Amino acid sequence: MAKEKSVYTCSECGGTSPRWLGKCPHCQAWNTLEEGIAEPSGGAKHRYQSLARSQPVATLSEIDAADIARTPTGQEELDRVLGGGIVAGGVVLIGGDPGIGKSTLLLQAVDALSKQMKVLYVTGEESAAQVALRARRLGLDGSGVRVLAEINLEKIQSTIAAEQPAFCVIDSIQTLYSEQLTSAPGSVAQVRECAAQLTRSAKTGGATMVLVGHVTKDGSLAGPRVLEHIVDTVLYFEGDTHSSFRLVRAIKNRYGAVNEIGVFAMTERGLKGVSNPSAIFLSTHGDPVPGACVLVTLEGTRPMLVEIQALVDSGGPSPRRLSVGLDRDRLAMMLAVLHRHAGIACMDQDVFVNAVGGVRISEPAADLAVMLAIQSSLRGKPLPRGFLAFGEVGLAGEVRPAPRGQERLKEAAKLGFSVALVPTANAPKKPIEGLTIHAVDRIEQAIELMRGL
Repeated sequence: MAKEKSVYTCSECGGTSPRWLGKCPHCQAWNTLEEGIAEPSGGAKHRYQSLARSQPVATLSEIDAADIARTPTGQEELDRVLGGGIVAGGVVLIGGDPGIGKSTLLLQAVDALSKQMKVLYVTGEESAAQVALRARRLGLDGSGVRVLAEINLEKIQSTIAAEQPAFCVIDSIQTLYSEQLTSAPGSVAQVRECAAQLTRSAKTGGATMVLVGHVTKDGSLAGPRVLEHIVDTVLYFEGDTHSSFRLVRAIKNRYGAVNEIGVFAMTERGLKGVSNPSAIFLSTHGDPVPGACVLVTLEGTRPMLVEIQALVDSGGPSPRRLSVGLDRDRLAMMLAVLHRHAGIACMDQDVFVNAVGGVRISEPAADLAVMLAIQSSLRGKPLPRGFLAFGEVGLAGEVRPAPRGQERLKEAAKLGFSVALVPTANAPKKPIEGLTIHAVDRIEQAIELMRGL
């Protein structure tokens, strides 16, 4: 009997090599090649023939580009992340840590959508009885939800063809396997093949497909990166399992804005949308305290108020620099700018910075608020009540404008804030009722202004 040939597949990019190598020749990642059995030649070509149908060439200006019809899922925060609702034929990939609430949220969405369309919930990790038990615990009716407990791809596709659902959930893609491949479920080849076949079924049948994906230790989606490229939308569940709040962030969305977030609270009856997420990320101090500054950050199209807290303490010969929710390298840069341009030295001080509520802030518009919080903690003097700030600070000490500054200021005024420190380019032409705005061009101007308030 002839020995089956082996092929080594990269778990990062999905590239293949005929022999094992320490470094992937495609993406240059180390120790990512995994052994598998090579498929017979011509198999993949036969399976993908239906995907290669030629389409006529058309002029871009003559193509009919009508607005895409969307169906609300019954979860307003989920609809916000998706861009308004689900799209027929769209494929959504959602990932997150175990136990964070992926299956709970999708079961709630499936139950709500079952009132207006045919739905199918395919579970590969649980039995049908376990899904029913969760539905009872969440108080869901479930009378219109069809459930299939199966991990064989061919049987799932046959069921989809027979049931003809308009919305289908696959929980999860790592548990499925195809009979066309000999590798085990969860391998790179199986995940890639199953995702491609389900995507083809969604595009040809017009059903909305939601794939649940596992994540690796560093929080990224497990499997080849091609998994994120073939789907239309990629969502990530964020948040601490010890906290009751969850964030759903859109990393990729062909039908809406990226970096849009939805905020949920975990309750006994499942995940409930939070209409005013700024209340979560603002601490409730009786009186202003040193080291706290409110920032208006922008997540997708939503302005949110987040409290930045800083603690500066004597650190000795080896001071620490620690940030939670913010980039640590950027913190070191801001401390250098404070020293060089504003005369505030923290060389012998421990500096700790935290974004309240577990939110992660990546935009540079947080620079000004972080610097003011550090200055407030170092001098032991709190910032005024109702104060907020935003703006990017450059290495030369200049304060750069933040995008959509007017919307940030209007959101702050709506929540009762009275004093704002912003870049000069973000100062509104017309005054905003109830909000006193101070515009600055440089970080030393901002520090001097804070000493006078």
